[in-house]
Amino acid sequence: MRTDEFDFVLPEWLIAQHPPELRGASRLLYAHDGVLGDCRFADLLRLVRPDDVLVLNDTRVIKARVFGSKESGGKIEVLVERVLDAHEVLAQVRASHAPQVGSRLLLAGTLHVEVLGREGEFFHLRFIAEEDVLDLLERHGQLPLPPYITHAADEEDEQRYQTVFANVAGAVAAPTAGLHFDDAMLQALRDKGARIVYVTLHVGAGTFQPVRAEHIHEHTMHSERYEIPQVTVDAIAQARNAGARVIAAGTTSLRALESAAMSGGLVAGKNETNIFIIPGYRFKVVDVLLTNFHLPRSTLLMLVCAFGGMNEMLAAYRHAVEHEYRFFSYGDAMLIERKS
Repeated sequence: MRTDEFDFVLPEWLIAQHPPELRGASRLLYAHDGVLGDCRFADLLRLVRPDDVLVLNDTRVIKARVFGSKESGGKIEVLVERVLDAHEVLAQVRASHAPQVGSRLLLAGTLHVEVLGREGEFFHLRFIAEEDVLDLLERHGQLPLPPYITHAADEEDEQRYQTVFANVAGAVAAPTAGLHFDDAMLQALRDKGARIVYVTLHVGAGTFQPVRAEHIHEHTMHSERYEIPQVTVDAIAQARNAGARVIAAGTTSLRALESAAMSGGLVAGKNETNIFIIPGYRFKVVDVLLTNFHLPRSTLLMLVCAFGGMNEMLAAYRHAVEHEYRFFSYGDAMLIERKS
């Protein structure tokens, strides 16, 4: 398939720059059986059935962006992609000239960092401090908003670009379908009889990268870490036995579940995934997907087309543009029933 088959025209003013005033105040486009329904996110409560399992990604966004300088004095921007251990990370480094292996960086005026090497597009960095790197980033870093959000992160973003159930630090981008939920909605879903469980997938910056290859099979997918708890596997098995559905809140939750089931049944544990879901993929776990609207020519749009049907999803995106839905991380949501 050609990458340009997944392109669409999006007016820039439909890209949400700020979240709605309240969590859950967004719109919801419901796609099922070839039909589109214009709803509110609050309608999710009636669309979820008793005994359904809702799977949320409990990753927490870290303050991964830090500014500083090289030994030569040249200014740099560091965006941590992955925390490797208490002191080492993989990161993108933006500078007029790339730092040399063995050189030192000074970040935020106080953090001394050694360049250990290169791993593809990323630099392997070591923070020279006794304190854990996650604590250092929390104190000295900035929240890494997506490239299509044009303002610098502020106090509103620090609260709203984080889910209410964020728990395990490690992501550099939010699992944005989860941003719609507040505690009241989660409790209402439980009261209705839905089971809420969690996975952890640490979202990387690669989630924002468009597919630049002419044909999608030529694209190299970025890798991300995930963990599936046994309690989540057990809940999904019980739902299957009861004839209930598995609802993934976000493409990240879906990618974690489908990756953990690649060998057959769903397996608990930690692993890496570079799964690239495109039309023709046969889904093994997820029946319903809650997701935001994605970038043109992106791997996430391709995943959505695989899940809901290519013609149907591209038509849904045209509908969303025509009806002025808000797009991307702070935008509105879709609820998609899987096409058989």
